[in-house]
Amino acid sequence: MVITIQPLIALIAGILILVMPRLLNFIVAIYLIVVGVTGLFGPQLGL
Repeated sequence: MVITIQPLIALIAGILILVMPRLLNFIVAIYLIVVGVTGLFGPQLGL
C-alpha cells in the first residue's frame, strides 16, 4: 500500500481546522508550503 504525502497532509490539516478553527491561517500556510516544496522537489526525493 502506497500513501502519497499530499492527501495525508490535507487530511491532517482538515482535522486540525475542525478541532482548532483559530489556527486556520497557520494551517493553510503550512499546507501550501509543504505542497509547494513537494511539488518542486518531489521527483528528486522520491515522494
